[in-house]
Amino acid sequence: MRKSALGELLSPQLFKALGDPTRLAILRRLTQPGASCNVSEIAACCTVGLSTVSRHLGVLARAGILAGERRGQEVFYSLRARELAGLLRRFADALEATRGR
Repeated sequence: MRKSALGELLSPQLFKALGDPTRLAILRRLTQPGASCNVSEIAACCTVGLSTVSRHLGVLARAGILAGERRGQEVFYSLRARELAGLLRRFADALEATRGR
């Protein structure tokens, strides 16, 4: 059976990454202007510790939502906004296409 366009876009990893309140707070932080931040700067928006924030950043990065850039000893994270918007746009288009079925 061939996967539908919608089925190909339904990534459990993506939805898991977007389905946690702390990860959503991290994303909100990274949507602010000039928001390439290290773990300590990102942790300021959360009520959890640095190690927990680091784990959340890993989940978001593995899902393709964040990019990390190493600068010396630190990694600075930024939102892959264009990629995420494109994925969500394709998801919305595929969902719309199912209306006629």
